[in-house]
Amino acid sequence: MKKGIITKVSGPLVEAINMGDAKVYDVASVSEKGLIGEVIEMRGDRASIQVYEETTGIGPGEEVTSLNRPLSVQLGPGLLGQFYDGIQRPLEKLADLSGAFIDKGVMAPALDQEKKWEFQPIAQVGQELVGGDILGTVQETDIIVHKIMVPPDVSGKLEKIEKGAFTVTEPIAVVGGKPVAMMQEWPVRRARPYDRKIDPVTPLVTGQRVIDSFFPVTKGGTAAIPGPFGSGKTVVQHQLAKWADADVIVYIGCGERGNEMTDVLMEFPEIEDPVTGKPLMSKVVLIANTSNMPVAAREASVYTGVTIAEYYRDMGYSVALMADSTSRWAEAMREMSGRLEEMPGDEGYPAYLSSRVADFYERAGLVKCLGSDDRQGALSIIGAVSPPGGDLSEPVTQSTLRIVKVFWSLDYTLSHARHFPAINWLSSYSLYQDKIDRYMDNEFPGFSQKRKKAMSILQDEEQLQEIVRLVGQDSLSEPDQLKLFTAKSLREDFLQQNAFDEVDTYCSATKQNVMLAVILHLYDEALKALNKGVYLREIAALDVNNAIARMRYVEEEQLAQLEALTDKIDEELGDLIAQREA
Repeated sequence: MKKGIITKVSGPLVEAINMGDAKVYDVASVSEKGLIGEVIEMRGDRASIQVYEETTGIGPGEEVTSLNRPLSVQLGPGLLGQFYDGIQRPLEKLADLSGAFIDKGVMAPALDQEKKWEFQPIAQVGQELVGGDILGTVQETDIIVHKIMVPPDVSGKLEKIEKGAFTVTEPIAVVGGKPVAMMQEWPVRRARPYDRKIDPVTPLVTGQRVIDSFFPVTKGGTAAIPGPFGSGKTVVQHQLAKWADADVIVYIGCGERGNEMTDVLMEFPEIEDPVTGKPLMSKVVLIANTSNMPVAAREASVYTGVTIAEYYRDMGYSVALMADSTSRWAEAMREMSGRLEEMPGDEGYPAYLSSRVADFYERAGLVKCLGSDDRQGALSIIGAVSPPGGDLSEPVTQSTLRIVKVFWSLDYTLSHARHFPAINWLSSYSLYQDKIDRYMDNEFPGFSQKRKKAMSILQDEEQLQEIVRLVGQDSLSEPDQLKLFTAKSLREDFLQQNAFDEVDTYCSATKQNVMLAVILHLYDEALKALNKGVYLREIAALDVNNAIARMRYVEEEQLAQLEALTDKIDEELGDLIAQREA
């Protein structure tokens, strides 16, 4: 194999000559230590290579070898519950090999090559198969049945299929003359193929009231969470990873602080999946490229994560991918672009920033999977963006907002006031709203009308507060003061949610519907009472207000208590009206 010679080392960028046989995006082995790199530019026989490990101690004259294959991930049973770095090296195994700090050139297979999995065949010998068809299944975890699929580029008659215990590399079938093992390899920069995209209409229920009721995202949708430092992006991402109504979760910590990924590692194994009651890690893949790890690997980490997510989507599962944060990924692109001496775009980011961001988010979607059966899979992508100083006009945020359909605007003022999630209900939006309204109205008749009414009250509050700041609240009419009173209840009793409370951390769609109905019922009935001469101060003093404030701490099994509040509202307001009429 032809060897290249290093001529220049600039941080994570290595230049080498005598690389005429290499291609862009080929993986390269750099120096005698065998550092993993990727060719990102070719000029004649001179290759520019971004190295995914520390290059300290590497110098000109050392050898480089192109491996003549793209950066790929291993896909098969054993992915779930794993903790990988940006190029799919299992961090627990690397820790066993080199200790707390990873040595240069240390490698370990992403999937356990020795563990045997019990394979149950489904396909029959003699059957004509195409790429994506299911050969059989493996019980990967307590929650997920792993479907072994024919690789996308293989088709033909099933000549042989085995049953029993096999490692991921042992052939379990022969299709069209080609042996097929349980493990596939797939290049990370190439989206996995599917039959066609389908218009997504089913909500991805997250258990977060402000999201599910006001700014929902669909299964197969895209969302962005921009916000300044300290506004709660990571907590929102953690909440979505813990409680989102998805079969599989892929969580990418891209350039974030190490202690945040440590929190994930400590918390997730102790959390129960709300649907199955099994440990949450049974359906989670974690990818960590923290801020102190090599910057070039950040660029690979998002592609590694989305490729794993697409693989489970192809099985027919609903997959949710959390990327925290895509700004760090963009910063890695900016650093590599600068070292390549490319013409900079806005704020030094490369000119291709928008197209890279679009390519990433376009890999989301609800799809008809490859294969003969009518199998659908969904991949939802939720990316956090960390604009410097909270400036939403900066390039990464703007490039993201042009692509995604849901915008959860985190507000530092709300977080400073200890209102979490700090999603601003006046500046956020969801372009899936009409579709979700139709779906929710089928599940909970009249839900969309309640949502619109609540949002109207919150919007009116903003205008009324301007008047209050100028001339005081007493200048408002009683109905307008009631509107402020109701908006306060919506904000504090409905939109605010405690991520650290066992009950309030997750709120089902059924409970959200009941809570919203109770608050709006009080508003409607109180308005009638005002017209009959009852004073707002009397309404504000009712005992039922305390019960409404405690609604979020009522467990899901006891929702009858909340439904009974409407009767209590009618009773207490009826007493006030009777006293006034007497």
